[in-house]
Amino acid sequence: MTEPLLSPSFLATLDRLTLVSRRARAGKFKGERRSPRRGGSVEFADFREYAPGDDFRRIDWNAYARLERLFLRLFVEEEDATVHVIVDASQSMDWGQPSKWAYAQRVAAALGYVALIGMDRLIGAAITDALPSPRRRGVGGEVALFPPHRGRQQALTWFSWLSGLRLGGQSSPLTALAYYAANVRRAGPLIIIGDLMDDGWREGIQRLAGRHYEITLLHLLAPQEIDPELDGDLKLVDSETEAAVEITADFDLLSRYRTRVQTWQSEWQQFCAARAINYAPIATSLPFEELVMSFLRTRGILR
Repeated sequence: MTEPLLSPSFLATLDRLTLVSRRARAGKFKGERRSPRRGGSVEFADFREYAPGDDFRRIDWNAYARLERLFLRLFVEEEDATVHVIVDASQSMDWGQPSKWAYAQRVAAALGYVALIGMDRLIGAAITDALPSPRRRGVGGEVALFPPHRGRQQALTWFSWLSGLRLGGQSSPLTALAYYAANVRRAGPLIIIGDLMDDGWREGIQRLAGRHYEITLLHLLAPQEIDPELDGDLKLVDSETEAAVEITADFDLLSRYRTRVQTWQSEWQQFCAARAINYAPIATSLPFEELVMSFLRTRGILR
């Protein structure tokens, strides 16, 4: 039996979190984000557990009398956001201990779940040339789309979609992100999760930066990529192109490699800072619970 991406106990901890959005946006549906306008509808939508700082006037006291737990009633008079979660499903993600791909799936699952329980509209995308349905095809690259969903009841649909993704070989982030920017135009928080190994990432993200998204870039690297423990004569094979190169790993080569990785991350940091993108380099050795409950909160992604 396949292990779930997120355990029931961890999902319960996520119920206390919300995604940070810099601005409220008008939407077809309404969620937990307060609108600057008064809403004309008071239709009931969902429940979630009470957390310190919530409006106590929305506590369902009938539920408390039955369950002795505090729940908030969510109504459609409050404004929703559209949350975009884009994952890199190229072949290079299938590497490392822990695996970058397994880690990315769990991060995407958690962020999407928080969006759904917050009654925001969730749209997902995976950059891969191994496409499930529905799909969109572009010259030199492809993007698999998870169409708009909202509400806690859609969480299993989101998890199933993520679990069903297959890694593709030479997918093109430039083509995929250009397609996304041109066709999925709803503004709101947009989170990219990937290793950024392809040269097309930079220009692809530039296409997104020209739209009204609030972009966060979660740059995943395996610890073996950050600080490899190699020695002697080796043959390295590109996991996507299968191009090979022979090297002799010694202290000098590894030292120069580590410096280059740091420079590469610094270049990404500068690129993102110039475009108001929240850049967060992450090693997959960081415990997942610590990433979600501490790191993403300190970086202003969750609260």
